[in-house]
Amino acid sequence: MGITARGVGLLASAVVLLGVGFRFAYPELTLLGAAAGAAVGYAALTAAWRPRLTVTRRADPDRVARGEAASMTLTVRNTGRLRSANLLAEDRCGARTVPVPLLRLRPGRDTEVRYEVPTHRRGVVPVGPLRVTRRDPLGLVALARPYGATAPVWVHPRIHPLTAVPTGAGRSLDGRVDGVPHGSITFDSLREYVVGDDLRRIHWRTSARVGELMVRENVDTSLPRLVVLLDNRAAAHPKRVDGVAESFESACEAAASIVTAAHRADLPVLLLLVAPEPATPAERGHGDRTADETGEDPGGGHPLGPLDRLAAAELSGDDDALRAATTRLRQDRLGDTLIFLTGPGGRGELGHVGALRGAYPSVVVGVFGATEPTPAGATGLVVVDAADGAQFAAEWDGVRRW
Repeated sequence: MGITARGVGLLASAVVLLGVGFRFAYPELTLLGAAAGAAVGYAALTAAWRPRLTVTRRADPDRVARGEAASMTLTVRNTGRLRSANLLAEDRCGARTVPVPLLRLRPGRDTEVRYEVPTHRRGVVPVGPLRVTRRDPLGLVALARPYGATAPVWVHPRIHPLTAVPTGAGRSLDGRVDGVPHGSITFDSLREYVVGDDLRRIHWRTSARVGELMVRENVDTSLPRLVVLLDNRAAAHPKRVDGVAESFESACEAAASIVTAAHRADLPVLLLLVAPEPATPAERGHGDRTADETGEDPGGGHPLGPLDRLAAAELSGDDDALRAATTRLRQDRLGDTLIFLTGPGGRGELGHVGALRGAYPSVVVGVFGATEPTPAGATGLVVVDAADGAQFAAEWDGVRRW
């Protein structure tokens, strides 16, 4: 609860009038002071009354690419028995506020406000909660309360079309990358029978034991696995424009383009960030896809889809994280093709990535925002220098076979 400047003045006047009236025995001043104090008390009681409001919001859509249109529809319904007089409301959308008309909202009625959500920058835009301010008729006391929950709008990086995804070295003994609808003969797991499954893949022994038809799931061991390593260290992206590292934004666009192209080609892909990702409230319960849709995450710590993770990705001050990340990649051997995306500040540490060539048959490096070409001979890596994500996509076709 906050007392306005008018309320502070009236309360101070009440104290002075009461003091002078009692001190010098002026009943008129005492009466005026008591009236002023009663007015402030009445204002506090009036503002303390909590209106009964139901707030619902709907994002259309809640996930967009950078620059695409997104809107939020807010509906506020008066579920109380009294008219909501003297109410001021505003909804928070990112860094700005949107006024919501609630004056004299009748019982059982609702009001709806639709406004655009800013999508000019990649990120997670928090929308809400609705802030309702209750004032007394004299404007002496104001009390603000939040209503409704916060709904995130995910602004994904732009996705640039890639003509092909690098296949690297397949793990099949005959050197081929086979594409079969149900996997090769390598057993992976069992699942319940679904109408249309091949009866020859039913595991009868397990079906008799559990009492339900169980089907064998096979995997194609010849499919190459892609690992996209995004450098999110602040030291790798030192240049800022209005507080934004454009090289990091371009790297996020390239990562989103590669992950999307691999998903469309039905290739397993794993997205990793060099520095650990901080846990955010938006990661709980708002993911549209798990990481397994485009590749498994062995740690299982990211319930969000890869595009959501890229939307929430931020720069980290952990400058030594690259060494730990490369050590994990060398020990676990998470795939066949490694794609490392970094900025101009990461060119001096490409030796750590070059040391992974023994564990990964194909290693590609994308450097964004560099003022001069990266010397590839020093590291023996395939390096793509690009100013932004669009140039990276344009030059990708020239290096996808190596």
